[in-house]
Amino acid sequence: MKYIIWFLFIATMVSMLTGLIVDLPYSKKLVGFGVIGLCAVVFPLFSYYRWKDKKVADYMLTQENLDKMRKFNDSKDS
Repeated sequence: MKYIIWFLFIATMVSMLTGLIVDLPYSKKLVGFGVIGLCAVVFPLFSYYRWKDKKVADYMLTQENLDKMRKFNDSKDS
């Protein structure tokens, strides 16, 4: 999965840079497809890959996590 994401990222970057640098009749389409590929394919795949084994509750501001932060800050101040 990691290598697929890297390949797609490099392919979209090459597409966008080619569209910006080389003067072709379809340069704007290359940039557009690069941006769409990056936003619609690469970013969601990357997000899924990074979050697939994580517990979302660890990153939410629940009462339990707020109490842990307060306890940590109080112990640091003492």
